[in-house]
Amino acid sequence: MKMRASIYLKYGPPEVVQIMEVERPMPKDHEVLIKVYAGTVNRTDCGFRSAEYFVSRLFSGLIRPRLMTLGNEFAGVIEAIGSNVTSFTVGDRVFGYNDKTFGAHAEYMVIAENSSIATMPRNLKFEEAAPICEGGHYALCDIRAAKVKRGQNVLVYGATGAIGSAAVQLMKYFGANVTAVCGTKHVELVKSLGPDVVIDYLKQDFTETDQRFDFIFDAVGKSSFAVCKKILTPKGIYISTELGKHSVNILLALTTPLFGGRKLLFPIPTMCKKDVIFLKELVENGSFKPIIDRKYGLEQLVEAYWYVETGQKTGNVLLIIAE
Repeated sequence: MKMRASIYLKYGPPEVVQIMEVERPMPKDHEVLIKVYAGTVNRTDCGFRSAEYFVSRLFSGLIRPRLMTLGNEFAGVIEAIGSNVTSFTVGDRVFGYNDKTFGAHAEYMVIAENSSIATMPRNLKFEEAAPICEGGHYALCDIRAAKVKRGQNVLVYGATGAIGSAAVQLMKYFGANVTAVCGTKHVELVKSLGPDVVIDYLKQDFTETDQRFDFIFDAVGKSSFAVCKKILTPKGIYISTELGKHSVNILLALTTPLFGGRKLLFPIPTMCKKDVIFLKELVENGSFKPIIDRKYGLEQLVEAYWYVETGQKTGNVLLIIAE
């Protein structure tokens, strides 16, 4: 049987992606087949598609893409299950994250039942469940690496992106005192996420604040350890989602922890089923709600990529695949 799927055969700009008819995948013994209703277009997808950071090719293929359909976040319905699947049944509404084999930018995808997949939070629509994991798990990974504790002072730079908006909400959940940095037009939106302080970077240089922070999280990769160091506590931690100019953050992650003072960390993000279930519980109890910017259909995928790569998106960009 055939399905529509996004296909890219070489690395490059959004136009390398085409919507084509391909064979529908079949689930193996421990896999489930999901009819995808909604997904997202995010920085992870863009990074693997462009291969701008050469290191991504170590996972996706050195010369050309090994996996031709991207899309790591998904929400949909289980259409079929493998012979040994015990965790799910046909008809289950599920969501999750898959940056190992991707495949969510298509009408159907397969994923192992023990991967980062769970039944959807109560009373959520597919388009509300799809964006839970990407920004959430990146933020969660870095929060854990920084060992954020109740009562600590933390700062999130870039609080309107998928990662930054998740970080503000998650660190409030963990009991930190959160300062969020954003532009003027997003101040009210960011206030709704629950931070203790909001700094409008168009009106105030956040590095000139008198506050000192145990953790500074640059969720958009537009600051630097050198610039932020002066507002860190003596043992403060800085983490950025990007490599930094000339990939300096890799070098600093190897050297700054050796001196016992302020340090930069560069944790490698991971995702597992427990994390999906944890984020699901936070959504259900009202502690976390992903921000949604705009929606595109599968045929508009190239346009969606271009928008994400402007760096101006607020929260998550949805890809609606089925109504």
